[in-house]
Amino acid sequence: MSHNILITGASGYLGGTILARWNHAKLPPYHTLYALVKTPEQGEKVKQYGAEPLIANINDHDTVTQLIVDNDITIIYFLIDAFTGKHQPTLIKALGLVKQKTNLDVHFLQTTGAKLFSRHAGIPTDRPLLDTDPELYNIVKHATPPHEFVIEPANANLNVIDMSEAHGVRSYIFAPCLVYGRGEGFGNQISIQDVDIVRAAKKLRRVYRVDTDNPSWPVSHVADTADLYLQILRKILSGDEIGYGKNGFFLAASGNLPWNDIYAAMAKGLAKHNVVDDEVVMDADESALARMGEALGVPPSAVAVVLGGKCSFTAVHGKQIGWTSKYPPEHFFEVVDEEVDLIVQHLVN
Repeated sequence: MSHNILITGASGYLGGTILARWNHAKLPPYHTLYALVKTPEQGEKVKQYGAEPLIANINDHDTVTQLIVDNDITIIYFLIDAFTGKHQPTLIKALGLVKQKTNLDVHFLQTTGAKLFSRHAGIPTDRPLLDTDPELYNIVKHATPPHEFVIEPANANLNVIDMSEAHGVRSYIFAPCLVYGRGEGFGNQISIQDVDIVRAAKKLRRVYRVDTDNPSWPVSHVADTADLYLQILRKILSGDEIGYGKNGFFLAASGNLPWNDIYAAMAKGLAKHNVVDDEVVMDADESALARMGEALGVPPSAVAVVLGGKCSFTAVHGKQIGWTSKYPPEHFFEVVDEEVDLIVQHLVN
């Protein structure tokens, strides 16, 4: 028997781009690609990429379990609701049942975020933290996040690893970072990260920096990010050992950029579009943070978590399994005008 694959989040920025690149990826043989979708309309869209739609509400755990078991799904790519641990246990248990039934290896990939490996999550940033560090699971487990809302998603990653181990499932924790570029899918085509810079700037008519120490953050083009998802899948389908569970962390990043350079580039683009009064970037004081929080729907204390911070998480694992990024970090500055244009159009619409 060969693998049946289920992807969630096909209408999203990353999921849609993965699907759009699927047929060019020349993956090893598998049986069927399924996409979990909410509506028949989305079902018709995913068919165009060669995926068979499974229409269900992710909150209906009994139905979702039945679909996974009845269709002998052995690989799940989870690209929705990265910040809670609500649905993953159901999917992992269902994979465990498929393993018992088919005797095949089963795999669960969880999409998380680089924030959970940054100082926002209480992770040390005084040295590069490799995604291959054998102590990474313990570092996350014993971290003390300075913000309460980071605790649930950090625990969700640990729970995926622990529960997968208990059910005989191979797990992978995939961390996108500051992703940019136009998505290639049928649904959302803009990043969720840099759009927040624009959202806050639009309300205040100015770009503000939220850190005093000019920290840097990992970045990646959406195409490179999608290609790492596909490279992991290629290796799974080939039966190669790539590290899983406590050794299954992957950061998709081509390198790091200082936030101040990102803000300056975005401010220039936003000034051209008359979204801000000029391209001067200023330090955010308390009143600016309060208004930025209103624009982003978060308390003032969380604005710096959304728009800044230091992350020394470093991508090594992807390169070890044959992934190489096509776009260096500086490429962001070459396309920042297009990026701003795309986001501004989206916010207008």
